[in-house]
Amino acid sequence: MRNIPPGATHEHSLLVTTELAIDHLGREDARVLATPHLVWQLELAAREAIRPYLDEDEDSVGTEVNLRHLAATPIGMSVTFRAWVDSVEGRRVRYIVEARDEREQVASGTHERFVVNIARFLTRLAVKREGV
Repeated sequence: MRNIPPGATHEHSLLVTTELAIDHLGREDARVLATPHLVWQLELAAREAIRPYLDEDEDSVGTEVNLRHLAATPIGMSVTFRAWVDSVEGRRVRYIVEARDEREQVASGTHERFVVNIARFLTRLAVKREGV
């Protein structure tokens, strides 16, 4: 792992489709971006922000999410998800995250990821599976 600089960032946009929208309100015109999909996209943005600094045998895993889902985004609108590195302590990386649709900020918060060696991570999972 090379030094991950504070301020490293990634952003991407996504169109809210029926697959990403919550449907438990019972009305088609009330379907909006579901919070789990919002979190997932912010995690992806955070992961991508540091990937250029990781070795081939490394990746990162999410360890903490603190998020406020501030506004609803209806189907058909685009959302931009952004994560930037706030601090790095060893293999622990902390981020500021936000999401904005075409009209307003829809989420803000913090996220934490930990850089892992993929082979060691897979070994730990195998050991855990065997213990079940």
